[in-house]
Amino acid sequence: MHYDLIVIGAGIAGLGHAWAAAKQGHSVAVFETNARAEGASIRNFGMVWPVGQPAGPQRALALRSRTLWRELGAAAGFPVHSCGSIHLAHHDDELAVLQEFAPSPAADGLDIELVTPEQIARLTPAANPNSLKGGLYSHTELRVTPPIAVSSIAAHLADAHNVQFHFDTPITKVESGLVLSSQGESWTADRIVIASGAYFQHLFPEIHREERLLLCKLQMLLTEPQPADWQLGPHIASGLTLRHYPSFRDCPSLSAVKERFANDSPQLDRFGIHVMASQADGGGLILGDSHEYGDDIEPTDKAEIDALMLAELQKIMQVPNWNIARRWHGLYAKHPSKMCFVREVCPEVLVVNGFGGNGMTLSLAFSESIIHHWKNSAQWEVLHGTN
Repeated sequence: MHYDLIVIGAGIAGLGHAWAAAKQGHSVAVFETNARAEGASIRNFGMVWPVGQPAGPQRALALRSRTLWRELGAAAGFPVHSCGSIHLAHHDDELAVLQEFAPSPAADGLDIELVTPEQIARLTPAANPNSLKGGLYSHTELRVTPPIAVSSIAAHLADAHNVQFHFDTPITKVESGLVLSSQGESWTADRIVIASGAYFQHLFPEIHREERLLLCKLQMLLTEPQPADWQLGPHIASGLTLRHYPSFRDCPSLSAVKERFANDSPQLDRFGIHVMASQADGGGLILGDSHEYGDDIEPTDKAEIDALMLAELQKIMQVPNWNIARRWHGLYAKHPSKMCFVREVCPEVLVVNGFGGNGMTLSLAFSESIIHHWKNSAQWEVLHGTN
């Protein structure tokens, strides 16, 4: 069978390429090693998070992805909640960072406002009022429930756009115009996109080594459902989060926040912990997370990390039910210096990888850009600043 485009990987990056191409009338097939997507795309908060992206092209991609998520949710029939987010400040240095960020060019494109403790109490019942100094409320962020969203997108692409899905089909070899499966089957295509995320060792591993791609492991938790009449509202982030996302990196007071945590709680830096919360469609709270890289990654999860995360969350939040229903970890691939990378590994074959923890926020718009370049050029073009 011949296709205009073959995509390897049924996570959000792969689905984004398939959707963008199918909307333009191209014939598309998606190949996935497992019976369904099982990687980082279903193991995250479900946050579409423009507030964490640096101003400029990266935030523009995040805002475009926000539009595409709403369009895709309406078409595929899964909930996309315009919930927004609140960064809570329980220390003066955290509030100073937010006050520096809000009026600065670093906030360009965002719909944000500084809020008082009293205003925060009206936005969410979850904020711990003890020592709360204020916060930053952003209207921009979205929420999806990742497993529901990813499976719904695949079903929609198959039903509405005739995208052919080949699950349980490991691809073991890729050449220009040709893919081969572990069972010896072959398919051809004009162009091929490899979006295999953390599972990049199986195809063109040398390219990923040259890019110095890192694996990152994160631990996450899901509470039991909260009472039906209790809703988190916006995503919640803490002062710890300010040191994690690059959007806040130029705020003068950020160094004081980093120094305080390094001195008072060095174990949080050791495990890359910053804490956030989102509410799943079933009513439980998705909590996390931690970041361990490369050789520090172990196959088993650490109870110490879960305990540290819960302790920090309970400092900034008050919720009816802290009982943990599920624990898991995810793996994603992170580029050490770029938003992601795109490389043409042989004629008409692209590897797209290294989004780090920003795949849900950036992938749909980035994929659209790739397909746009395909449509308007006889050759694949690498987007400025990604290669």
